[in-house]
Amino acid sequence: MKRPIPTAALILYALLLALGLGVGSAYAVLNGNPPFGSRHLGPWQTWPKLGSAEADPYMRAIVARRSDIPLATGEGLALTAQSDSEGRKLDSACSYRIGPSTPAARWWTLTVYDEDGKLAPSELGRSGFTSPEVLRDAQNGFAVVLSRTLSAGNWLQLPASGPFSVVLRLYDIPGAAGLSLNPEDLPAIERLECGA
Repeated sequence: MKRPIPTAALILYALLLALGLGVGSAYAVLNGNPPFGSRHLGPWQTWPKLGSAEADPYMRAIVARRSDIPLATGEGLALTAQSDSEGRKLDSACSYRIGPSTPAARWWTLTVYDEDGKLAPSELGRSGFTSPEVLRDAQNGFAVVLSRTLSAGNWLQLPASGPFSVVLRLYDIPGAAGLSLNPEDLPAIERLECGA
């Protein structure tokens, strides 16, 4: 004959399970991107309210955990890409071209981060470009090449392996925090080739 499980043991089990699920789900949320309020523009993703007073509690907790200082609504907009324009995840084994233009902004930066969200190491000591630094063509367009091996022109070295992300920060953009932006306004991310 089976012995019944005491009520106290069931209550303790339920409490421990609830605690584990609560802590686990909070950890998962805090180590990712904010779950609400994002806007997708082609391969780019942004959270327009991240640096505003309207940021939800998840956004605030994630920003605090990362020790980030997000751009305020009037300062600009940060856009993150983790996939190319075809929807394929960005992978260091491949090379990419980003360009030819960005939306109107007083100043912009384009930076590569490794899978841990740290600046990608580079033999040249460069992990990004600013709008005044980038070389342009006769039509004022540009092309930034991302690859592990050296490339002529605007080149950023990718991490040795694994996924990576690209962040485009637009400073002092016209309009209400870039809410009028369309996918066509942002630079395309074209995969060129993939090696071993």
